[in-house]
Amino acid sequence: MKQILIPTDFSLNAWQAICYAQELFKDQECVFHLLNTYTPAIVSSRFMAQHREEKLHQQGSGNYSEAGLKELVERIQRNGPNPKHYFETYSSFSLLTDEVNNFVEHENIDLIIMGIKGMTDGNHIYMGKNTVRLIKTIKNCPIIAVPRDIDFFQPDEISFSTDFNMFYTHSELEPLIEMAQTFNATIRIVHIQDRIKPLTEIQRFNLGMLRKYLNEIKHYVHTVSEVKSFSNTLMAFNKELDIHLLAMLNYRNSYVDSITQEPMVNKKTFEAQVPLMVIPEMSILYKNPKKKNQNDIRTKQHVN
Repeated sequence: MKQILIPTDFSLNAWQAICYAQELFKDQECVFHLLNTYTPAIVSSRFMAQHREEKLHQQGSGNYSEAGLKELVERIQRNGPNPKHYFETYSSFSLLTDEVNNFVEHENIDLIIMGIKGMTDGNHIYMGKNTVRLIKTIKNCPIIAVPRDIDFFQPDEISFSTDFNMFYTHSELEPLIEMAQTFNATIRIVHIQDRIKPLTEIQRFNLGMLRKYLNEIKHYVHTVSEVKSFSNTLMAFNKELDIHLLAMLNYRNSYVDSITQEPMVNKKTFEAQVPLMVIPEMSILYKNPKKKNQNDIRTKQHVN
C-alpha cells in the first residue's frame, strides 16, 4: 500500500489536503497517516509550581490533540469513506519537523501532503512557516503542498519547471515519473528565461538525460520568455495549458530554495492555483524497515 503522511492542525487548510489526498488516490489502496503535533510553551523550571503547571498544560494539549484526531476520522467517515483507504492517527508531543523526519525515516512514507494558506489579494499564494520548514528540512520524501481554495482535477497535465543547469538522477525524478504513470499524464517541461537564448552544452546534456529518464512518458519541452516575474510567467503558463500539478526539484539556488529563505517566509512566495509537488535533491530514495516510536501517543482506525 502507498504510505501517505498528512500533518494536520485541524484547520481548513489541513482539511483541504486530506480531501485532495483521498480524491487523488481514490483508486489505490493507501494508508493515510494523520499526524498532529503539539508543543506547549516552555515554562521556567525554577519552581515546582511551574513544573506542575507545565505538566498540566502538556496533558491538556495532548487530550485536545487526541480528541481532534478522533473527530477528524469521524468527519472522514461521515463524508463517505473509501474501502481502499486506511487511516492511522498520531498525536505527538514534538516539533513538527522532528516528527515528520522520524516518520519518513521509520514508516516507509512515500509522500507528504499538506495544506497551505489560501489565495489572497491578487490570487497570490502564501506558504506558512510549517510548510516552509518541512520543504527546507525533509531531504528524502516528496511533498505536495495543496492550496485551500482549489477544485480537484486529476493531474493529467503536469508541469515540471527547470533551467537545465542541474543534473537530475533517475532517483530524484521517480516521484514525477510515478505520478505521470499513475494518471497517464503528460509532462510539460517548462524552461523560463529572462531572455530567450540557446542552451549551453551542459544544459543540452541535462535536457537529453531528462528526456531519456522520461522515456516513454508523453512529454514536451517549452521555452518561455519571462514576463514581469518568474512566478507570474509560470502561473500564466499553467493556466494556458490547464496544468493540474506543478513539480519542482528543491536544490541549492533553485527557485524553491529561493522562496523558502528568510525573510521571504512571511511574504508572497509563488503565484499558482494548482498543488505544488516539491521533490528534494537526493541520490537515492531509500526505505527503512518500519519502526515505531514508543514515545508517541498513537491510535489506529480503519475507515470502511
